[in-house]
Amino acid sequence: MVPPFDTAVYSSVMDSLIAASARALAAGDALGALKRVALRDDPPALALRGIAMAQLGEHPRARELLRRAARGFGAHEELARARCVVAEAEVALAVRDIGSSPRSLMAALATLEAHADHANALQARLIAARRLLLLGRLDEAEATLARLSARGLSPSLAAVAELTAAELALRSLRIGPARAALSRAYEAANRARVPALLAEVEEAFTAFDRPAARRLFADGEQALRLDEVAALLDSDALVVDACRRRAGVGNTWRSLTRRPVLFALARALAEAWPGDVDREALIASAFHTLRPNESHRARLRVEIGRLRALVSTLAHVEATARGFILRPLGDREVVVLAPPIDGDQASLVALLSDGAAWSTSALALALGASQRTVQRALAELEAAGRVRPIGQARTRRWLSPPLGGFTTILLLPVALAME
Repeated sequence: MVPPFDTAVYSSVMDSLIAASARALAAGDALGALKRVALRDDPPALALRGIAMAQLGEHPRARELLRRAARGFGAHEELARARCVVAEAEVALAVRDIGSSPRSLMAALATLEAHADHANALQARLIAARRLLLLGRLDEAEATLARLSARGLSPSLAAVAELTAAELALRSLRIGPARAALSRAYEAANRARVPALLAEVEEAFTAFDRPAARRLFADGEQALRLDEVAALLDSDALVVDACRRRAGVGNTWRSLTRRPVLFALARALAEAWPGDVDREALIASAFHTLRPNESHRARLRVEIGRLRALVSTLAHVEATARGFILRPLGDREVVVLAPPIDGDQASLVALLSDGAAWSTSALALALGASQRTVQRALAELEAAGRVRPIGQARTRRWLSPPLGGFTTILLLPVALAME
């Protein structure tokens, strides 16, 4: 997201230079804003300098200036301090510092609402919603957005609000609402006349035309756009979704995210449908061994029993002379939906491809994994030349070039209610 940093709210403490700087920031002219307040150290000027530095990508300096501004305003100017907290939270989101407690942001939101500062209160709620989206907590993000009132918004804030709504709809594969929200975001960004914001909206539109997943066949595969994926998931077919590691039909889904062995078995059976899979191939897929023994065969029987119980309302898993076969209920078709890129680190690569610099702790939080697991995956990706680190020790961050040619929407983590 391009942070709009709505600064018109500082009117009670503005002189002419502060007002001119705020107008420049609202138009996206960070350098013009700095020219007017670069030599000033009073709290309003510090706040505007911090916002300008954030717009220029100097995030550590921006956070330092915003904290100095908050301290300078003092306890008797709680409204101004709350605005600084919201601005700093926006910067924290930009640098993917999503591990800190949101309590200070919520306290600032309460102060803003108590003083009827509706514009910055909306900004605070948008930050909270966007943080939840990064964490894959879609239900909570939707509940946060539902409490927003878009009346009387500046065009830049309206554009960000619609972009957030569009991202939520895309992550939930609601294609129609996503297109409508992006159209509204485009209109608002045009009114705001902020080039970076308009570019972000235009980039979001390209997600509809890029391949988002692959449908696997016995003799090949087919690239699918987001609308085609949504249509497939709404169909009567039994889908084994390798993008989000689940299996289901229509509105009935069984999550296999935290059950990798069962997912490997389900995928192998689905890829072989309508045929069966021999036991050795299933053992190789699930247990990653090419030399099965009686222990592996006994474990396979146990795991097949668990899979059979998990998908009992969707399909039967039946034994054959050489292995097992998947038979969906109701004579349905079985479809395997695979991600556009292969590999166990696909979700990690998808997060890093947004262009932001992520810390290991933030990646672990977003993926719901341990930091050690993420560190091992990053080491493998670095050895393959797919990611690169910047900084050292606690300041180390990770970057990856954008993945051209397809959208990563389906690879991003989602905290599903079924889990």
